[in-house]
Amino acid sequence: MTIMSGAQILIECWKREGVEVVFGYPGAATVEIHHHLETSGIRFILTRHEQAAVHAAEGYARATGRPGVVLVTSGPGATNTITGLAGANMDSVPVLVFSGQVARMLIGNDAFQEVDIVGVSRPVTKHNYLVMSTEELATTVKEAFYVATSGRPGAVLVDLPKDVIGGETEFSYPKKVILPSYQPHLTPHPRQVAKAVALLGKAERPIIYAGGGVISSGASEELLKIAELLEIPVTTTLMGLGGFPGTHPLFLGMLGMHGLYRANKATQNADLILAVGARFDDRVTGALGKFAQKATIVHIDVDTTSIHKILDVDVPLVADARQALAAIVNLLGPLPKYPRETRARWFAEIAAWNAEHPLSYNQDPEGPILPQTVVDVLYRETQGKAVIVTEVGQHQMWAAQYYLCDRPRQFISSGGLGVMGFGLPAALGVLVARPEITVIDIAGDGSILMNIQELATVAQENLPVKVAILNNGCLGMVRQWQELFYEKRYAATMLRATPDFVKLAEAFGIRGFVATEPSEVTPVIREALSHPGPSVMDFRTRTEELVFPMVPAGKAIDEMLLP
Repeated sequence: MTIMSGAQILIECWKREGVEVVFGYPGAATVEIHHHLETSGIRFILTRHEQAAVHAAEGYARATGRPGVVLVTSGPGATNTITGLAGANMDSVPVLVFSGQVARMLIGNDAFQEVDIVGVSRPVTKHNYLVMSTEELATTVKEAFYVATSGRPGAVLVDLPKDVIGGETEFSYPKKVILPSYQPHLTPHPRQVAKAVALLGKAERPIIYAGGGVISSGASEELLKIAELLEIPVTTTLMGLGGFPGTHPLFLGMLGMHGLYRANKATQNADLILAVGARFDDRVTGALGKFAQKATIVHIDVDTTSIHKILDVDVPLVADARQALAAIVNLLGPLPKYPRETRARWFAEIAAWNAEHPLSYNQDPEGPILPQTVVDVLYRETQGKAVIVTEVGQHQMWAAQYYLCDRPRQFISSGGLGVMGFGLPAALGVLVARPEITVIDIAGDGSILMNIQELATVAQENLPVKVAILNNGCLGMVRQWQELFYEKRYAATMLRATPDFVKLAEAFGIRGFVATEPSEVTPVIREALSHPGPSVMDFRTRTEELVFPMVPAGKAIDEMLLP
């Protein structure tokens, strides 16, 4: 019989779940956990803000496919995690936050640093727990990891009263979890698979619309097989980038509000859409009543509630994306039948759309730096092999358009919640998980300041994050809307007190570089990439540059504004 304290039990549970790294910030409610964590062999990354800790854990999870773990104290420590929890949950990323709480006898008494974090976090988590006894701690932790990582992954919070952590009991860890009310459906129904295959076999203008579920389920190989077997062009969401090779001739690019012209036109003119691991987000569909009206839709998703939630579909297929696509591949066979003679006409239409409005930019050698130039040079100088993490804004869209990702988990960005300040902490989380790779955070001068304190974490851990700031002196995405739709009244979007990012980086002990002319972009990128430690690159870009294509609010996705 092994008697352990709650703190020791928690750490032992983490070890049983394969946890190697925990992100967070200490406090009085968690000090005993940290006392034992220090000698546990589990690495603790001290971020400088609890929100950043959750973003870092999400970066870690998205780089590895394993759950990211966070430990924070009670009260403000817990409430500071809410944005990170909401973002991870919307993007279906397995993140677990363990929060300290006041002793059980003080709960409900407005004690110092007491917050009902279970109540606060309920709307933004997949599930959460308040552990009310040391005896139930191990079972709760086991359940929490299972819920976070199974089915449609998501964010889970476990609240830990101080006396539960300090109490003692016999340690016993469950071998498995049985939750009668939670039974993810992973195996595709054969009849629905057969319906999907029959439709694929007769479609003349099909497309595949792939989302983040392709990446989280590990379905990229199966997706590629189907696309190549049936010669089907593929478009992805922001979250799906890298799920299909960005340089493949069948790839159309991203679709939606800032999607490529050819991707949006193909979607609107398709006669069949195979939607995989995507949820028909409003940024993808535009005006819902005008979306893909010519298409029969097959929708594969592990989350039952996502089927028919936004759009009625013709063939719903509730299953793990990888298992569903594998079943389709098996039923297709090595030489599937489909109308090959119509594919040439379909590809000719797509080629014509691409020729009509290709994705392009025109950098004047004597003019201001265009942000597209920076992303393009980053792509060339890294040979397309870096992991790209982004903040949120115009720079995020240019990164999605111009940095072609050929492998899963190569493009990491905040999709559903669109969290400014996500990129820097997420990038450090990626590097903690995969220190051997080049990681670039493409940022804006507004977004980077929201978690700029994490340069201290980067410096302390000596993580060679490369930060590329597209510094246009404004909150570019909102300013773009103001220019196009709000009479050019730039209310609250012009940043007139932006710091000197080179000096700021140097204040943290990090190398800083600046480029003010197009000719300086390549040398700055080369020097920053060759530097063995972290670096910050400040690119002074054109303020007035806009992201195109753009679908205005209330319009169909083929009603695009173009340069």
